[in-house]
Amino acid sequence: MAKSLILSLSIALLLAGCATGPDYHRPDVAAPGHFLRAGADLAPLPDATDDAFWQRFDDPTLSALVTDALGANHDLRAAVARYDAANALLRENGFDRFPTVTATGAAVQQRLSTDKAVGFPRSQRSYQAGIQASWELDLFGRVRRSIEASRADTAATAHDVAALQVAIVAETARTYMQLRGAQARLRIALDNVARQQETLDLVRASLDAGRGTPFDTSRAEAQRDTAQATIPMLERDIALAEHRLAVLTGRAPEALVAKLDKPAPLPAVPESIAAGTPADLLRRRPDVAAAEERLHAATANIGVATADLFPKLSLGAMFGGQTSKGGSLVSAASMASAVVLGIDWSFLDVGRVRARIDASRADARGMLETYQGTVLHALEETENALVDFQHSREQDDSLARAARGREEAARIARDRYRAGAIDLLELLDAERDLLSAQDAYAQSHTRSASSAVALYQALAGGWPQAGALSLAESSSP
Repeated sequence: MAKSLILSLSIALLLAGCATGPDYHRPDVAAPGHFLRAGADLAPLPDATDDAFWQRFDDPTLSALVTDALGANHDLRAAVARYDAANALLRENGFDRFPTVTATGAAVQQRLSTDKAVGFPRSQRSYQAGIQASWELDLFGRVRRSIEASRADTAATAHDVAALQVAIVAETARTYMQLRGAQARLRIALDNVARQQETLDLVRASLDAGRGTPFDTSRAEAQRDTAQATIPMLERDIALAEHRLAVLTGRAPEALVAKLDKPAPLPAVPESIAAGTPADLLRRRPDVAAAEERLHAATANIGVATADLFPKLSLGAMFGGQTSKGGSLVSAASMASAVVLGIDWSFLDVGRVRARIDASRADARGMLETYQGTVLHALEETENALVDFQHSREQDDSLARAARGREEAARIARDRYRAGAIDLLELLDAERDLLSAQDAYAQSHTRSASSAVALYQALAGGWPQAGALSLAESSSP
């Protein structure tokens, strides 16, 4: 038995370096040297994407919400659980490299028929116990390729967690911007309603003094009511944002209403955001990393399928005792042993095996296309985010100046109306223009803040994906 075992081990060691199927190599990607839309104000900074990006908005409430979302979001917890399951299965697959050892024991009491027990007692007892070992001799790398594929799939799952972290942080930040933007618009609407009420009171006073007309009063009332009509929808937008933020942080929808109902200014938008280079982006994006790991797994699975073209050898051994007397189970006479070298001849079914190989190669080609498409999507998303951020900042600045100008014009119009220099229609036009300009600026400022969040998301800035990558790197059995 020992000689057979040594011979089998020698063969296995000699062929241990062989592995069927192609070795994985990272695909070459022709990434441009720089982003087309990254202007001088977006010059790359070496550490811009190393920090938690939401902290650059300098808003403690936003930072607290992001922390809660990363710790309590149920979708994220489910993704982490999927990673834990994949990592556990990877550890299980790693044990395929080693012998499987089991222990067995049995005590049998049987009564034979008279016809069968000729010359023997009809009642018989037997006992057996032993240790069994089995080991697939991985001569052609089937086990190694299988573990390689499992390791890549596990790493892809870790990158999926990272991508979901980035998405959840971005959605939390974006929803928070929408909440504060809606509160700013509500404040503008309420101020405008109060201003329109003052105008209406002024018109009524003029009518009582004999200087106005009922038509002027009706127009002033209509403009006040029009301003009032915008308030319910803004209150709805605020409520929806509060509910969404609560669910993102793992709470019931109404849990944050009392905390977030108190208005706060919209966070300041960073003057510039480092874009880095496309090559840096592709190394940082977790969705690109996940697509590459799935391509790696598909490549390794070609080797798993190709190994079926060769015989599958397994080594088995048993050592134990067999007896009909319980007390003598461990005696020298009861000892039994066996060594078995098994061969799986299913490799002769070449047609089915080659069909599986062709399917594996086609799957790898598909994963390559998916990877290349993910790369292009990442570059497109980042270029689009750069364009949106640049132009939203420009629009934001223009509308801020317009709002200040309309505010000054409305103040002058009110003074001139009191002095009788202009009629009511000119005053109402000036106040309507003021409301429009202020509301447009509030919406633009919200879009500008949201575009900054979208750019950070496209750049995959922040630590969440780095944390998940460390999980992937430590998952090897």
